Amino acid sequence: MISHEETTIEYILKMRPLLITSAVFSDETPAFRDPNEPKHGERMTVRLRTAAGNIDTAFLRVGKARIPMRLADSRCGFDYYETAFTVGSEVMTYYFEINTGEHRLYYTKTGLTADPVPEESFVVIPDYEVPAWLRGAVMYQIYIDRFCNGDPSNDVLTQEYAYIGRPVSHAADWDDLPEDFDVCRFYGGDLSGVLQKLDYLQDLGVEVIYFNPLFVSPSNHKYDTQDYEHIDPHVGVIVEDGGSLIDAEAQNNAGAERYRIRTTDRRNLEASDRLFAAFMDEIHRRGMKVIIDGVFNHCGSFNKWLDREGFYAGREGYAPGAYHDEASPYRHFFRFAKEDWPDNGTYEGWWGHDTLPKLNYEGSTELMQAIMKIAVKWVSPPYNVDGWRLDVAADLGHSSEFNHSFWQKFRREVREANPQAVVLAEHYGDASSYLRGGEWDTVMNYDAFMDPLSLFLTGMEKHSDESCPSLLGDSRAFFDCMKYKGLAFSGPSLHSAMNQLDNHDHSRFLTRTNHKVGRASVLGCDAAGEDIRYPVMRQAVMMQMTWPGAPTLYYGDEAGVVGFTDPDNRRTYPWGHENRELLTFYREAIALHRGWPVLREGSFIELAAPPQGAAYARFDDREQVITVVNTGDDPMTFQLPVWMTGIAPRETHTFRPILASDADGVRYASAMSEADALTTDSAGMLTVTLGPSAAVILGRR
Repeated sequence: MISHEETTIEYILKMRPLLITSAVFSDETPAFRDPNEPKHGERMTVRLRTAAGNIDTAFLRVGKARIPMRLADSRCGFDYYETAFTVGSEVMTYYFEINTGEHRLYYTKTGLTADPVPEESFVVIPDYEVPAWLRGAVMYQIYIDRFCNGDPSNDVLTQEYAYIGRPVSHAADWDDLPEDFDVCRFYGGDLSGVLQKLDYLQDLGVEVIYFNPLFVSPSNHKYDTQDYEHIDPHVGVIVEDGGSLIDAEAQNNAGAERYRIRTTDRRNLEASDRLFAAFMDEIHRRGMKVIIDGVFNHCGSFNKWLDREGFYAGREGYAPGAYHDEASPYRHFFRFAKEDWPDNGTYEGWWGHDTLPKLNYEGSTELMQAIMKIAVKWVSPPYNVDGWRLDVAADLGHSSEFNHSFWQKFRREVREANPQAVVLAEHYGDASSYLRGGEWDTVMNYDAFMDPLSLFLTGMEKHSDESCPSLLGDSRAFFDCMKYKGLAFSGPSLHSAMNQLDNHDHSRFLTRTNHKVGRASVLGCDAAGEDIRYPVMRQAVMMQMTWPGAPTLYYGDEAGVVGFTDPDNRRTYPWGHENRELLTFYREAIALHRGWPVLREGSFIELAAPPQGAAYARFDDREQVITVVNTGDDPMTFQLPVWMTGIAPRETHTFRPILASDADGVRYASAMSEADALTTDSAGMLTVTLGPSAAVILGRR
């Protein structure tokens, strides 16, 4: 007869252990989904990881189907369950069911839950391919007028023309700071300047250049396009010149003959286009890529279709503009409130700006055709641009239904012309409806990168208009925001998202580290560089280079450029007086990102979120990279469960620091010794101690 004690021992020995929740994992990376971007009709295998021997059964839940998963592999203390299903022609979602004993839980993109929410399911988008070259690519944004003046002969001249009621001007000195009203002040940056600096960019580690607009435009920002069909000769080539300037007090362009010749003469336009084609040849010869800015929501009042300034009127090869002539072929490219010709100023302006006429797609199939032709032209020979960045893309039409249909057509046209061309959009808020197939590849990642990272590391929102001290160092809020905002993305679109610390629309991140609230017009330009904290800047770069997505620099960040929100953030690149220490740090951080393939498309997992600290990992079967950050003013010790990256917990594993920063400076991998390496304990835990305002990146292969 079996005793009660023997029965108890047998029960304990055979009882399945409690679910080790931290071991359960799956995501949308290639390691857990094959093929990662399936076509309709293909069989796709999905995988789920659990602790070894820790569950009874697992099922894949697809719609109403409950598909059994089989134990396919056991290694390093983990079980890997998998199953396959045929991908249909529509967007599909799935999540996992886990059964252990009498307990049933579900695993979604946000983790384990007792009650799965459809919006948190994994997503399968048939036939939706994000070009592989974009995933994790190091990008560099260039605001053309402020990067490098390589050809002074094409510079905008003082009093060349009038813009918004005043003559334009040329900055007397490259290092002059932007003025409060800066849109009509020019420094002379151009394509020749970028061409001369390609060695610099390659040495920095840049793989992709994203240009703010390059097309003919009267402003230095060029978001008010004058001619979509040509590169602006002021950043290209001027071969035919001459004509009068305007008076110093002029408010209109009645005498702006010099500008008319420069921007409408075919010889200048064609020469500028040829320069751009040669530039693209050199870019591709170097193995680099270029994304250009497409501003298709609105154009400019100088635009040849409207021609409010009269630059095209009566010139050979140009039709009458809609501002002057009701019979213009472009009449319906714009929405006019009144039948009031000539000089009809009642056209709809974007946000009411008369310098930014809104394009009227719903009223003109010819406009649609014209824009599609432009979209195809620049991604085709002889230019072969590698993609479009789309300005205010969700504002395009007068309804969301139209916007979706437009971008579906746009993507088809672009990808038929260039199958590897990227369609990347500017968008604030939830972009999920545009990222579910056939429209955008990805977006500028404000919601799931720039915003939460800025608040976590600086407590400042991205314009420096507001301070949020309660969010400074709040790692739980940071991780949760990143997680839930990230639900808008599929795996491929997340790993391709443009992850920026700042750009032409927001204050420079380095300025945000000083916690000054306001703008240059109130605080003064000097305040942007006061009390800045380089250790915090380095923390941001280290996180940028190890977070899922395409780390994107705004020109000059690597050289220490500061600035409040535009126009102050559009200062010139400081050639000859860069911050050399910061530049070296950027170069090393980018090399780290490019040298560890796991940072391109590896899985992501949170490891620790104590107050004022954060730790996370990127991992696959070959590599593990750990990033640890202490935002506080006191030393902090982290106990990190690095076994969660898939390594055997009962074995000793060595992690080597590959980049470290603190309040005293930086340590690079080349300066590290074996004594700096850290090893896990028998439970797969790694102990990391950081000083104040410090960060470290650890790697294991």
